[in-house]
Amino acid sequence: MTERTASVERNTLETQIRITINLDGTGKARFATGMPFLDHMLDQVARHGMIDLDIECKGDHHIDDHHSVEDIGITLGQAFAKAIGDKKGIRRYGHAYVPLDEALSRVVIDFSGRPGLEHQVEYPRASIGAFETDLFYEFFQGFVNHALVTLHIDNLKGRNSHHIAETVFKAFGRALRMALEFDPRMAGIMPSTKGSL
Repeated sequence: MTERTASVERNTLETQIRITINLDGTGKARFATGMPFLDHMLDQVARHGMIDLDIECKGDHHIDDHHSVEDIGITLGQAFAKAIGDKKGIRRYGHAYVPLDEALSRVVIDFSGRPGLEHQVEYPRASIGAFETDLFYEFFQGFVNHALVTLHIDNLKGRNSHHIAETVFKAFGRALRMALEFDPRMAGIMPSTKGSL
């Protein structure tokens, strides 16, 4: 089996980002983004997705975190698109429900080749620590546009913003893991009637 790994760099006047991933990893993670709460959420993706993830970001945090969060999403999407290869034999679709105390979120993903994001998440607080909660949408939009996936994120219940965010990112990781798994019954077969994704 070909290794599904990738390293991608994105350098702009606002951010310098380097991401290395292994889609068939063990959940090992290393982060240096300058945003501790985002690091905590990305760690959930690595651990629950069983994806090895190494992310470095130097951004214009003196302005705010927007450029860094969006560009990490973009670069991560590019890394996924590069690592996944021709998609033959994968399950393609993945979904997960994840609870954390009172919070419950659902994430459904399709490695369709078509970017689309439906993000129905409302946070009771505008920030979690120093991290602005509206930046989560920017992260996922950047990811979707460059990984070329359809992604539905729904928070079904929750009062605590930290719990809500954590259920979203854990469910995202688990949905990724399911979608990227190889289906032995689909070995070598493109999971689409079109013949391509």
